Amino acid sequence: MQATVKWVDGVMFVGESGSGHALVMDGAPDHGGRNMGPRPMEMLLIGVGGCSSYDVVQILQKGRNHIIDCIAELTAERVDAVPSVFSKIHLHFIIKGRDLNAATVERAVKLSAEKYCSASIMLGNAGVQITHDFEIIEV
Repeated sequence: MQATVKWVDGVMFVGESGSGHALVMDGAPDHGGRNMGPRPMEMLLIGVGGCSSYDVVQILQKGRNHIIDCIAELTAERVDAVPSVFSKIHLHFIIKGRDLNAATVERAVKLSAEKYCSASIMLGNAGVQITHDFEIIEV
């Protein structure tokens, strides 16, 4: 896996993935930015949510569950020191579908957290407290 991050101006950078996708990262105005994109730590948090959501959706689909939507709401806390690393991350999954079983959804979330999500497992191994919960919305 490869990526490139190029400085644009101030504290704005453009990141490009090895697969050719680009995104802008920028800082808040009080830190020299123009608020033109997410902060790098926000990108990291979004990455955790994307990685875990991918797993949950794949596990549920492979189990032939009829899911219509999966939303991961993430909240994080950072330490009040430099470096300001994450101390806690909570993922709340909202799974929408038909005839979904709570035990099945719980199993998918647990498998992602403990076996498949490289991003959250890596951060958890680094000391970040990562928690999960879910709700099911029948449609």
